[in-house]
Amino acid sequence: MTRLRTLTRSELSDEQAELWDGINDSRGGGGLDLLDEHGGLVGPFNAFVHSPKIGKRLSSLGGLLRFRTSVERRLSEVAICTVGAHWHSEFEFWAHAPMALDNGVSPLVIDALREGRRPQFDRDDERIVHAVTSQLLNDRRVDAHTFAEGEQLLGETGMVELAALVGYYCLISMVLNLFEVPLAPGEAPIWSD
Repeated sequence: MTRLRTLTRSELSDEQAELWDGINDSRGGGGLDLLDEHGGLVGPFNAFVHSPKIGKRLSSLGGLLRFRTSVERRLSEVAICTVGAHWHSEFEFWAHAPMALDNGVSPLVIDALREGRRPQFDRDDERIVHAVTSQLLNDRRVDAHTFAEGEQLLGETGMVELAALVGYYCLISMVLNLFEVPLAPGEAPIWSD
């Protein structure tokens, strides 16, 4: 049970309804059912609608960071799953692990992240993105060697985009965790905390 009242489309203000429709239009075909069994938005989107001025900007930024950067989608999903596992953000990891797999990330990488282990990567670009992301999350800094690898892989623009992606999904993890946003019915949580 979420700590935040689930809104339905019929009770929204015009501003909230506009955001709701924008979320459904931009993300509705992404493989994730955006509505729960009661007709409310799932994941962080219900929170977005509660505060539409913030929600509109977060939704726009999320779409930009996932779909319109120079960072390949497979690598973005490695970073997002790394963030979700770090925060033990059940909904985030549940939603993005299948997207990572669909974009070519090995199931062994996803399993390692789920289990709190450092993945063994077959692809060096995934190893580098994971290393940059992990160091940002755990050390709040990135060492010179890892930064140089990341910059060589992604360039300056890509490193800015990766940092923004990691920061955005930390924010999303905090929203999901704060409001104890539930998984889809029948889905079991991964982490006990």
